[in-house]
Amino acid sequence: MGNSYAGQLKTTRFEEVLHNSIEASLRSNNLVPRPIFSQLYLEAEQQLSSLEAGSRADNEEEEEEEEEEGSESSSPPVSYQMKPPPEGCCTTDGFCQAGKDLRLVSISNEHIEVPAGFLLVGAKSPNLPDHLLVCAVDKRFLPDDNGRNALLGFSGNCVGCGKKGFCYFTEFSNHINLKLTTQPKKQKHLKYYLVRNAQGALTKGSVICWKGAEFRGRQSSSSTCSSTLFQLPESSGLSGSTSSEPLPAANLSAPAGTQQTAAAIDHIPSTAAFSSAVYNGKESPKQQLVKNNLSAQTRPSVLGTLTNSGPPKKRHKGWSPESPSSTETWNLQLNLQAPNRIKNDGGSLSSLPHSALVGPASSPMVGSGEPVSVPDNLLKICKAKPVIFKGHGNFPYLCGNINDVIVSPLLYTCYRNSQSLSRAYEQYGASTIQPISEEMQLLLTVYYLVQLASDQVPLIEDLEQIFMRSWRESHLSEIRQYQQAIPQTFPQVPSQIAPVTSAQLPWLAGLAASSCNDSVHIIECSYSLAEGLSEMFKLLIEGKLIKTNYVVIICASRNRAIDSCIVITGKYQARVLSESMLTPSDYQKEVNYQLVTGKVETLGSFFSTLCPEGDIDLLLEKFYQENQGHISSSLSASVNKPTSLNGTGTAACTSYEIERHQIRPFQLAVAQKLLSHICSIADSSTQNLDLGSFEKIDFLICVPPSEVTYQQTLFHLWHSGILLELGLEKEHLTKQRVEQYVMKLDAEAQIKFKVFLQNSMQNPHTLFVLIHDHAHWDLMSAMHSLYPQTELSTGLVDRLLNCREVKEAPNIVTLHVTSFPYALQTQHTHISPYNEIHWPSSYSNGVDLYHENKKYFGLSEFIESTLSGHSIPLLRYDSSFEAMVMALGKRFPRLHSAVIRTFVLIQHYSAAMMAVCGLSQMKNYTSVETLEITQNLINSSRQCPSGHGLMVVLRIPCTPLAAVAYERLYNVRERLALEDNFEIILGNPNSGITIGKHFVEQLKAWQKIEDVDWRPQTYLELEGLPCILIFTGMDPQGESLPRSLRYCDLRLINSSSLVRTTLEQELGLAAYFVSSEIHTEKAVVNDVLESDPEKLSSTDNEDEEVATEGSTSEKRSPMKRERSRSHDSASSSLSSKASITAFCSESSPPLIAAGDTAKSSHQVISNSAEETTNNYERQKQKVDKGAQTTISKHLPPVTEQLDTKQNIKSAQISITSSSSSPFSSSSSSSAPTHNSFILQTSQCSMTKASKQPPIVFLPKLVYDIITSTDSSGLPKSSSLLPYHSVMWASSFRPLMSKMMTCTEQSLYYRQWTVPKPIHMDYNNRNEGRMDTFHPRRLLLSGPPQVCNKNKIGKTGAYLQFLSILSRMLIRLTEVDVYDEEEININIKEESDQYYHQPGDMWPDLETFKKMPFDYTIHDPKYEDASLICSKLQTINSEERSMSRRQEDMYTRRQTTRMRLSKYAAYNTYHHCEQCHQYMGFNPRYQLYESTLHAFAFSYSMLGEEIQLHFIIPKSKEHHFVFSQPGRQLESMRLPLVTDKSEDYIKSPTFTPTTGRHEHGLFNLYHAMDGASHLHVLVVKEYEMAIYKKYWPNHIMLVLPSIFNSAGVGAAHFLIKELSYHNLELERNRQEELGIKPQDIWPFIVISDDSCVMWNSVEFDCSGDRKSDYMWTERNVSLKQILQHIEATPNVTHYALIGMRKWSSKTNSAEIKEPFSCCHVHDFIMLNVDLTQNVQYNQNRFTCDDVDFNLRVHSAGLLICRFSHFSVMKKQIAVGGQRSFHIKSKVSDTPVSISPAQYICAPDSKHTFLAAPAQLLLEKYLQYHSHRFFPLSLKNYSHPVLSVDCYLNLGPQIAVCYVSSRPHSLNISSSGLTFSGLLLYLCDSFVVASFLKKFHFLKGATLCVICQDRNSLRQTVVRLELEDEWQFRLRDEFQTANAKEDRPLFFLTGRHI
Repeated sequence: MGNSYAGQLKTTRFEEVLHNSIEASLRSNNLVPRPIFSQLYLEAEQQLSSLEAGSRADNEEEEEEEEEEGSESSSPPVSYQMKPPPEGCCTTDGFCQAGKDLRLVSISNEHIEVPAGFLLVGAKSPNLPDHLLVCAVDKRFLPDDNGRNALLGFSGNCVGCGKKGFCYFTEFSNHINLKLTTQPKKQKHLKYYLVRNAQGALTKGSVICWKGAEFRGRQSSSSTCSSTLFQLPESSGLSGSTSSEPLPAANLSAPAGTQQTAAAIDHIPSTAAFSSAVYNGKESPKQQLVKNNLSAQTRPSVLGTLTNSGPPKKRHKGWSPESPSSTETWNLQLNLQAPNRIKNDGGSLSSLPHSALVGPASSPMVGSGEPVSVPDNLLKICKAKPVIFKGHGNFPYLCGNINDVIVSPLLYTCYRNSQSLSRAYEQYGASTIQPISEEMQLLLTVYYLVQLASDQVPLIEDLEQIFMRSWRESHLSEIRQYQQAIPQTFPQVPSQIAPVTSAQLPWLAGLAASSCNDSVHIIECSYSLAEGLSEMFKLLIEGKLIKTNYVVIICASRNRAIDSCIVITGKYQARVLSESMLTPSDYQKEVNYQLVTGKVETLGSFFSTLCPEGDIDLLLEKFYQENQGHISSSLSASVNKPTSLNGTGTAACTSYEIERHQIRPFQLAVAQKLLSHICSIADSSTQNLDLGSFEKIDFLICVPPSEVTYQQTLFHLWHSGILLELGLEKEHLTKQRVEQYVMKLDAEAQIKFKVFLQNSMQNPHTLFVLIHDHAHWDLMSAMHSLYPQTELSTGLVDRLLNCREVKEAPNIVTLHVTSFPYALQTQHTHISPYNEIHWPSSYSNGVDLYHENKKYFGLSEFIESTLSGHSIPLLRYDSSFEAMVMALGKRFPRLHSAVIRTFVLIQHYSAAMMAVCGLSQMKNYTSVETLEITQNLINSSRQCPSGHGLMVVLRIPCTPLAAVAYERLYNVRERLALEDNFEIILGNPNSGITIGKHFVEQLKAWQKIEDVDWRPQTYLELEGLPCILIFTGMDPQGESLPRSLRYCDLRLINSSSLVRTTLEQELGLAAYFVSSEIHTEKAVVNDVLESDPEKLSSTDNEDEEVATEGSTSEKRSPMKRERSRSHDSASSSLSSKASITAFCSESSPPLIAAGDTAKSSHQVISNSAEETTNNYERQKQKVDKGAQTTISKHLPPVTEQLDTKQNIKSAQISITSSSSSPFSSSSSSSAPTHNSFILQTSQCSMTKASKQPPIVFLPKLVYDIITSTDSSGLPKSSSLLPYHSVMWASSFRPLMSKMMTCTEQSLYYRQWTVPKPIHMDYNNRNEGRMDTFHPRRLLLSGPPQVCNKNKIGKTGAYLQFLSILSRMLIRLTEVDVYDEEEININIKEESDQYYHQPGDMWPDLETFKKMPFDYTIHDPKYEDASLICSKLQTINSEERSMSRRQEDMYTRRQTTRMRLSKYAAYNTYHHCEQCHQYMGFNPRYQLYESTLHAFAFSYSMLGEEIQLHFIIPKSKEHHFVFSQPGRQLESMRLPLVTDKSEDYIKSPTFTPTTGRHEHGLFNLYHAMDGASHLHVLVVKEYEMAIYKKYWPNHIMLVLPSIFNSAGVGAAHFLIKELSYHNLELERNRQEELGIKPQDIWPFIVISDDSCVMWNSVEFDCSGDRKSDYMWTERNVSLKQILQHIEATPNVTHYALIGMRKWSSKTNSAEIKEPFSCCHVHDFIMLNVDLTQNVQYNQNRFTCDDVDFNLRVHSAGLLICRFSHFSVMKKQIAVGGQRSFHIKSKVSDTPVSISPAQYICAPDSKHTFLAAPAQLLLEKYLQYHSHRFFPLSLKNYSHPVLSVDCYLNLGPQIAVCYVSSRPHSLNISSSGLTFSGLLLYLCDSFVVASFLKKFHFLKGATLCVICQDRNSLRQTVVRLELEDEWQFRLRDEFQTANAKEDRPLFFLTGRHI
């Protein structure tokens, strides 16, 4: 029928329901009883199904039931044949068969007739997952809010066509075209109620609550779900939508808010992993895949299974017990009384806040089978609420007094997770590896519980690792095989251990439990867990489980499966576990509730009975009245005396000094690492950060909303000077200005942050650094903080720092700074692992890396101090305190332990203060630790002339309790007249510091502050103040503590919330830097102690046993035998006394004899709890010799002078010695006469405190976790869940390794943790993982370092980072340019004749033609080049040698640093927005498309056709002409001479380059000021690809491969020849258009790749005389200079135009003549038309421009240098000429080869070199030409005659250039006698007659250079050289090249 239900009436079931119905109707106010048959049918599954998905719902009778609904089994679905639709009807999805639209989105605004009694509901069609179909259904056939009372069958109408009276849902589903493949069921497809919103539109309402198929278990009102398994409230935001009204505890029906809850759940989108549909009751393949890969059991899969159907009503063969179904959602039981109980998490039974069902309204989860009644008054009788952990199988239904028990699913979750261990190996086909069996799981659990000590609490991590280890060991061989990833299936290897059967299980469990003294009790049931639970309750009521901590109930009677649960009955364990289930907010609420309602008054009245003298308050009052006058006078004497002494200057504290602010070496190292990461981001190809575009730094520091942290950050910022350094503020800095840079994350943060964002948008050239300090503090998702009951600041970090504006701003870098980065290291983190910076280690292999005089004392050092062989342990716990707390916890079970612990500690402090003030009887009502703290605090200020004292931090996380403690201690202090001795400060994060006026004056005196209104605003400013700081707030928020901190009392921290971050954060309060010179004292083992045992046997504490061989207390931790016990005050109180003695007055000798002790020392630590509670069991105290030795190891040496015996005696001096003085110290005399002695001899207590780490007191539970280690050797705390808003991705995870670095630890957490839905990173997921990392986000993690004045830690590091980042940005905007004076200035003849006026803009052609050519080279880069002589120059050797200092020859060329102007040329590292398109990067960073074009032309000198290739980007094709049919490159377009345009540069620019694809300055966009220009890079063929990659939008001219090893001469040669050939082509092309050939623009620009900026000199000739002028030089654009030169009158008459090289030393004389006829270099405009017949020498590597200048001048052409313009050249350390390396051709090993080896004799066995012959020649001549021209050395009046070429012969030889061409301009050689002749590759123009014109000195030398030996001989013959020159055979040489490399040959001769 489609609506039938499986299940038949059973007699017992009928009777039970009938009975319940009658009882309910009697109790109910409702007159109508609930329908019995509805209960039987609609709730059948609910009562019978087990709690976990698919778990054992296998009663024998149910196995035999016939199940019609095959669709819900996992066997292949029975195909459902739908009735074929009538012909012609509509079959479209979303429409009814009448063709009417039923989709909600379409008809939401239409008026729909709804008959009375009908409701509009939304139906889901499998074919339209995104739509709801609107239906009208009779509400009688729909369930009520509890999922009940729905009549069977169906009645509905179609709202589309109006057809009514559908009586079967099958028929109705056909009509609305659901097209189902499974049998139609209304429960499956009618999903939502539809309601009208305020606008009248129909919208989706709450979920229809069908019989628990989706919300099974909802009717119970449990608080929350398992923290390690499910976090539904966090993921769905239930806390915001559920009703907050209290729910009566006995009401098991669903609350009124359920519908809202359902709606809220439905509106939260499911995660990708769990939103898939359910296939026939199983998970979809995708879902299973996700679970296999991610161990989804630990993730909030409730979201995905909310809409999934439950398990089948009978277990079909193919149905997997592991497949989840909606019955898993039993943990949706919502505690509506505590809607906020979702804030944190932990990974342990004891550390799982809100992990199970807790609170006054909590009730057990839904059960099956017969109900179990919870006895009345269970809590009252047992003094604790038992915690029931559901294990395997069915769990019975609980009823009755359910408020007195707590049921948790945590263990069930752990069991189920461990079943997934083998899935990791399924990818290798490892189907043979079986998961660990249920029996073995339970047995291992029993073993684990048995070995727990009585004061230990089980940890879920321990159990998971036990299962993991057991499974791995039992399948080791298979795992090893599968780890090899061999793709074949291995046969199953039989396990070495026989499996445990269910029959054996109870016996084995009992056997295991038999050794534990009834700590674990096993109950075996024969039928169901119900009988075991009933028996357990009975035993509890009868008091038979007093010694039992754990009850394990096993039902293993059936053949195939076991049922089990574990009940925690130990009072201590049950209390810890139940309290661990509270979230921090619930914890505070609970405590507040108990304080407000007065429940703690019973505790107060109990305390008042402790004191035999009566109420403590009465005792205090009596003491006050009796001693008021005496105490106040003595106090004023003792306290004020140091101040007066200090004032007069007779005595002052000299040992204490304030540290100066300075940067530590490792802070600088961290800052440099941060800078390195920023540079890496900028250098990456993603271009996410363009550092080159930023001119300055700005920043904002975000801190938690703690006033102290805020003020402290302001303080550090002020004193760092960073604001002035960055130029953000002026000299006169005010506090209001500093506050602009620090933002407190509170309600006002958004305003300041908005200003920050606006600044970042308005200043794109400023880099804004957003520093998130204490970054782990608030990681709540903004989506989860929008509800009204949450604090406004919650989720603020997500709202601000993760907003779109910050993420997308290219000029904002976010730096997260924290000591606990774990929560930011998840699978969904925003921070790349490459962007993490970890604090460096100070030591590496024993070497001090940073030479730091401070040693860091952190968690590991504190733990190390507890090990044997060390001095007094710095970590301790107080066993007296713990014992009293435990006893009171049993007496007051309803009070939260935080309340009890706080009141006990207040009592201890009060009693200790009274005891120190002379009420010696109060010593018995405090502990040794508290007495030590109080005594040292009160006495500390008396030991310093200035009154410096100690700080004691009393950490009370709960604010209401902190207020109670403050008030109480304040009153006690007042009654004892100690108000001037020490201060009590309430440190609330939300408020500032308040201290008394007296102490303010003291602080001002110490710190030399004269400001009248000054008040301390940070804890650092309290340095030296004796005080108790009551530090409150759930978490520390980055407050730093001063160096005077001596005791850190953490006994009240929330020990049930065991999360790694929380623990380390609390312990981080005590982290300390101490001087590395001061080492903690090593223990001295004293034999005398062993021989004097009677003096040690006075420890009389019954709570603890000393760890002796075989004692049961050894099982507390695996390290117990090696670990010191002196931190346990009960087992060795002596060491506490010793520490007091050693600390209080180390420098003063003991003033009391050992025999004067009034009492034995054990009385101090007598257990007050034992004396005051009758039911406390005494344990026999065992002290043996071994224990004494252990104690003795920790006695510190008191003074050097005392012998060992005296050491012991002084250590034994009782603190309890009776004394009349209220300030008696353990080793100082009680007589007042000794006060002055102490002042003179004692060292300042605060100074001593600042030289050693503080002592930390912990709760015993936390102490055990911190000091015990796991199997990897790490402290157990490191294996805890890292943060409360993350969870483990899988139980199948390795342990962390002790050898892990910070980076490896980060990768571990990134792999194994996932954020919960409340975490701000939860939604940061993407299939392509890399996309989830934000490119400009960094994480700096370092140890907590708060106890220091100068913030040695992270704050100083990131402020230093800002400083060096700013300096680097300035450096990035600067460039090193060559700054050298022109050379050979003294050689130039000074002339009074000036051809032009200084202000002339252009040269006059006729005037210019009259100007002589200056042959001398003035460019400083040619300082090592040969001087060129002319007839004008008369040089003597002295002048030349003075111009060139020998010591400067090898020095680096002089540079200066210049700020880049807006007209600079840039390399590839510059990426500003303006030139992105110019550079060829579109927004997606894809390269521009470009094409390769061949271009060939013939050149007769080379004897062959030259083929060049152009790479032309599409965007630059308009510069070229292509043939129409084939798109062949024809020519490069040239403008006309007459063209004039402001935005166009006429001359094409060619830049030859090699080896500088990154560093070459090819980005001319800014230099050209955006003007259109044609720029061509000339590159070698082998470098084409790399240049194209870096410069995709530049035109490239690729040289032929034969020039791959050529020099710059070849590039210049080809540029010029190509340009001339192109000019001819353009003339021909444009001649057809009617343009004259001479009108085509003939100039090109040849520029070096290092030209960075251009300058122009401006003259002010406004003086009276023409000779008076002022000039200034400024940076201008290249566009301006080129357009100015191109506009020169008669410009085409000039062959070469250049400019001066810039120098800061340029003087007026050099630029007075604005135009010069001289050499031009580096940046030239070349007229290719005029220079047609003058070529560059394509063979040259050096000086080719000098050679070309001389050729051009000799050809009679004009060379003009504009002296008003100058070019700056950047120093580039790579590429260019440096890319040529001369090395041996034989060996690859780099061997230094001197230039003397560059030539050799022909046919010799000289080592050939792999270098071009021309390069070897030029380098040899530069360094060794004196071997060829010995007469020419320093003989400048007789130069070497060089024909047709200029070769550099070195600076000590001068040359004279002459051209052999006819009609060439040469110097007059008459009267000149040459000392040598150089003939280099002579052509036919050189003839014998030409050479005979010149005169040579006798003995002058000749050097002829030719291509081969044959040419050499021919040249000698042709030029008739043998007539005047004498040759010898041995004077022939060649370059050191192999024959195939075509060496050059030399012949030298002597003039006859």
